[in-house]
Order: sequence, then structure tokens, then C-alpha cells
Amino acid sequence: MYKNRFDAAQQLLPYLEKYRKEDGVVLAIPRGSVPIAFLISRHLHFPLDLMMTKKIGYPCNPEFAVGSVSLIGRILDPGKDIDSDYINEETARIRELLHDQYERFMGDQKPVSLTNKTVILVDDGIATGYTMLESIQMVRDQNPKKIVVVVPVAPAEAADYFRYRVDEFICLHQARDFKSVGQYYKDFSPVTDDEVIYWIHEGQHQPKS
Repeated sequence: MYKNRFDAAQQLLPYLEKYRKEDGVVLAIPRGSVPIAFLISRHLHFPLDLMMTKKIGYPCNPEFAVGSVSLIGRILDPGKDIDSDYINEETARIRELLHDQYERFMGDQKPVSLTNKTVILVDDGIATGYTMLESIQMVRDQNPKKIVVVVPVAPAEAADYFRYRVDEFICLHQARDFKSVGQYYKDFSPVTDDEVIYWIHEGQHQPKS
């Protein structure tokens, strides 16, 4: 069990040392992964940016994901028979929210180019995997040199799935009895918008190597 997200980040850093000299970018999936991604970006001296994706919740249980939406794409679980009007309405609503969040968090800064870069894609944990799957596809569409997914914890079956879909999948704990990401942190307090803005600002003004 991790003390908090900063403890998880510190434990991940040794596994990323080999990328220090590469031309890279760290992408955080907000909001929970931003503190982890900040420490990784500071350690590697990589720019920090946000990967804007969010799950589509089941109509009667929004915590249960049936897919994921990004600024430009969408992934749905083909095994879930969900009304198409609901999916389309949720996609439009979530995408507008993501646009507003990116502007609030990043101001007028343009997204960092990922072309021919080593992209370190960070989350504080994987549950269903839809958000990560959509994030990977968004990164791949920009023709990176490498995609490295970094998470402190994931279900064992998700780890098996993702390690064959990226150049490297770094996950410190692959759980066989997974119930939720939060069960693996002593402190899993929500990361606020103000905290995201703070860590992004710190990441933009860190010393260069």
C-alpha cells in the first residue's frame, strides 16, 4: 500500500531513469495522476502536459465505466447495450467539459507536440482501462517514438493486456484481488482543480537539465 501519490511516484522513479537522456514528454491523466506526473517530469527534466480523457459512466451507476471520451475520440465497451442517444449526449457533455478543463488548467498554452518523442503516460492507477486505452490511442495518433505507460497499480488482467500494446508498461503492483485504485493508497484524497493548476505551473517552471 502506498502512503499517498507522492510515495507512489518516488517508488516509480528508479524504473524511469533509463529515459532521462531521451527527448520526452510526461502526460498526466487529470486529476489524480498530476502530482505523480509532476515528480516524474521533474526527475527526467521532461515537459509536463495533460492527456484529457474521461470515462462514460453507466446510466444508473456513473462510477461503472462503459467507455471513455477524449478531446477527439471515443472508445465503447461492445459488450454493453447502452442507448445510443445517451452515449452521444454523454460524449458531447464530457468533451465540452474536457475542453473547459484544459483551458482552465493550461491557460493559453498549446499542447506539447508528441511527434517522435518518448511519451511517458501517467495515471494513479488503472481500473477498467477504458481511459488508458483511449489515451494510448490519442498518443499513437501523434506518431511518438515510444509510448511508456506508468501506473502504481492495476488489475493483473489489465496489466497483461496493456503490456503488449505499448513499448513499456511499468506497474509496481499487479493485483489479483483488485476492487478499486483507492484501496492501494492510505491517502487517496481527491486532487482539486487548484492543485492541478499548481503542479502544472511548477512543472512549466522547473529547471532544465
